[in-house]
Amino acid sequence: MDRRFFFKKKMRLSNTDFMKLFKKSTKFENNQLIVLSCLNSLSFARLGIIVSKKVSKHAYKRNLIKRIIRESFRCVNYNLLYMDFIIIVKYIVSKLDKTRMHKIFQHVWMRYCK
Repeated sequence: MDRRFFFKKKMRLSNTDFMKLFKKSTKFENNQLIVLSCLNSLSFARLGIIVSKKVSKHAYKRNLIKRIIRESFRCVNYNLLYMDFIIIVKYIVSKLDKTRMHKIFQHVWMRYCK
């Protein structure tokens, strides 16, 4: 069976969803990132990403980090609980290589699998 996984627009959090999630969420934190999560009433998981200029002054590096997060989410979203997530990236992530970043985010998603 050919499974195609997409990161559709409905899987992104809106501004109002960000505010709701900041108010009522559980927090998981390590030295690389902060994950805010909360159950939603939808039949799929949603994602919001925050990568500030403090992480990297270069937009291409911040965008690379966001692409890696989206890709890791896209690959496991069919297996995640129906939750909303906000990933807040810390400075140390910009110093890591791509393979290490992939491993970090795969480890994060394992916490929220069904």
